[in-house]
Amino acid sequence: MAEEVLDEWKIALREKKEELENCQKHHHLKSCMKCEELLTCTLRDSYIKAVYDSMSKGVGGGFEF
Repeated sequence: MAEEVLDEWKIALREKKEELENCQKHHHLKSCMKCEELLTCTLRDSYIKAVYDSMSKGVGGGFEF
């Protein structure tokens, strides 16, 4: 299997995902959806931003709901 080439956006996403998963483990949760801090969580917000940045390579836009 070829080694995946990681750009700065994928590296940041991987780091944020690991931080989020560690938080979930710490709180004994499998998902953020049952967390009391879901709507105010800065860690989750930074993960979501890293996902969008990874998808757009930091260019922004195009991800409106």
